[in-house]
Amino acid sequence: MEDDVINTNVSLVEPVKKKKLPLYVFLAVLVVGLGVFTGSKIPKFFNKKETIETGKSGLIPKDEIKKDAEFGVKDPGQADTAIGVVEKGGIDGEGTHKLLREGGPSQNIYMTSSFLDLDSFAGMKIQIWGETMKAQKAGWLMDVLKIKVLE
Repeated sequence: MEDDVINTNVSLVEPVKKKKLPLYVFLAVLVVGLGVFTGSKIPKFFNKKETIETGKSGLIPKDEIKKDAEFGVKDPGQADTAIGVVEKGGIDGEGTHKLLREGGPSQNIYMTSSFLDLDSFAGMKIQIWGETMKAQKAGWLMDVLKIKVLE
């Protein structure tokens, strides 16, 4: 009958031991974290367009547009520049406006802007700074970054 006695002092479940996180898991998390950090910071360091500091942009009230006022990117870097009078309308779907310059239609610059509402400057003589873009129809197509009102 002694064989039929159940020993209640023996535990069938072993206690769970805390396992330390393996070194390779820690290193993998560290590498991924550093990759995400550098992937977001390095492009901003080398590409100024991503960290561009802007002044007044978008729709600009007419009362703020005065001679010598500047709008858009504060420092456009080594952007192309030109002077002329703004007129609405592009050419065959390229540009929303054009800059009329001395020398006739062959000297026009067709413009679009990522920062400014060019309608605000229609009919005004301005100086522009921007990046030349590839065009199919326009002789010169520019994304305007900065405008200075001349007249």
